[in-house]
Amino acid sequence: MFCHLRPVRRLCLEKIFPHWFLSSRALSGAEAVNALRPFYFAVHPDFFGQHPREREVNENSLKRLSVYLENLQKPGSKSLKPTQLTFYVRETEQNSSEGQEPFSTSGFRAVKFTLHTRDLLSTVLYILNSCSLSVEHIQSLNTNVCSQPLKEAKRMPDRPIKWDKSYYYFTGFKDPHEDLEQVSRMETTLTSWLDNNGKSAVRKLKNSLPLRKELDRLKDDLSNQLQLSDIRWQRGWGIAHRCSQLHSLGRLAQQNLETLKNAKGCTIIFTDRSGMSAVGHVMLGTMDVHHHWTKLFERLPSYFDLRRRLMLLEDQISYLLGGIQVVYIEELQPVLTLEEYYSLLDVFYNRLLKNRIPFHPRSLRGLKMILNSDRYAPSLHELGHFNIPSLCDPTKLQWFILTKAQQARDNMKRKEELKVIENELIEASTKKFSLGKFYKEPSVSSIQMVDCCKRLLQQSLPYLRGMHLCISHFYSVMQDGDVCIPWNWKDGEAVK
Repeated sequence: MFCHLRPVRRLCLEKIFPHWFLSSRALSGAEAVNALRPFYFAVHPDFFGQHPREREVNENSLKRLSVYLENLQKPGSKSLKPTQLTFYVRETEQNSSEGQEPFSTSGFRAVKFTLHTRDLLSTVLYILNSCSLSVEHIQSLNTNVCSQPLKEAKRMPDRPIKWDKSYYYFTGFKDPHEDLEQVSRMETTLTSWLDNNGKSAVRKLKNSLPLRKELDRLKDDLSNQLQLSDIRWQRGWGIAHRCSQLHSLGRLAQQNLETLKNAKGCTIIFTDRSGMSAVGHVMLGTMDVHHHWTKLFERLPSYFDLRRRLMLLEDQISYLLGGIQVVYIEELQPVLTLEEYYSLLDVFYNRLLKNRIPFHPRSLRGLKMILNSDRYAPSLHELGHFNIPSLCDPTKLQWFILTKAQQARDNMKRKEELKVIENELIEASTKKFSLGKFYKEPSVSSIQMVDCCKRLLQQSLPYLRGMHLCISHFYSVMQDGDVCIPWNWKDGEAVK
């Protein structure tokens, strides 16, 4: 009855993967990374500087993908749990073809897929196909593939072939749709996820405690020695990585203590590049050598002077716009250096001078605005601040601000009220579950955090005792034991 089915099953696989896939050898870890270069180029967080939320989503998804790929290479990794990932994919030459989901006006689109593969090659192909990226370059990585060029491969029929369950029962073949269907039917709930991952999180957290104490000690010692306001990290590096960075800064302090004391009263941030941030924080690029750091500390007096000029420029813009305050919100804006932000303000100020807008003095006091380089129309954020493009038409800007001023004040009032409620719920949740630490990612809004905490307080979750809990957009146990759960976690009926 089923004597002719095997070749057809092979055609089903060829519809999903290139024709050479079935006769190819396994990829090594290095080859997989090389094959995924177009994907990394399309989703790399550094290209999403103007979009902090999308940048953070990609950073988190890349971390989870990295863990998946590592586990895939370990012995006995035949039954990995399905992993759901979301990426914001930039428009590139490879993925700008017709016949796919359109890109947003910002030049990217959201792509969601579930990984449930058993080897590196099929994983790489599935990721590239999911993001509408070419897979032709992979053939050159594989020495045992067929010599026929990909473009000459015979086109498979577009109609998908799905066999009856009896076929898999009689032949013993694994139904490729069964596991994914089961995943879609059984959504992860908070209690089930904690049952499966709680012990792992406890073990990782326990192992990280000595390093956490060492990190606190190093941070306190350097802060006191250099009289710093704070030491922070822009990215979610692990504890060991952070300790290494502080050790490096400590060695530099031993060699050039007087130079580093130029940072007195400042906040130091370990990030991707060295300089001074738009709000006056000292940025230390983690890839830079001590020589670059030393030069930065030597130049701090000139940065302080530029910072004073920048603040004066903000005041002048505020005066021309009826007293509205110009602010820079780190969580919502791209990371800019002091020079970049000053240039942005200067362009906007000169446009205002050429087109004087008749605002009544101090009529907009108490309102706030942020400035960006996007070439879009002005908008009002849900938190109450105005989002103003630096090249905005001054006439349109005046009309927009005047018509939205009262709504902005209402939004700011609601924001303050919501923040009070959020802090109370965070404190109550921390106390009820005896959490070691309770925090959220910047991309989680106060409304989402309030909703999450209210539902948490209705639960009995003994696994959370002593945990470091982060409210995020996904489930994950981080390398140092921090537990991430989505703000809209599900328990019983799905939360829409």
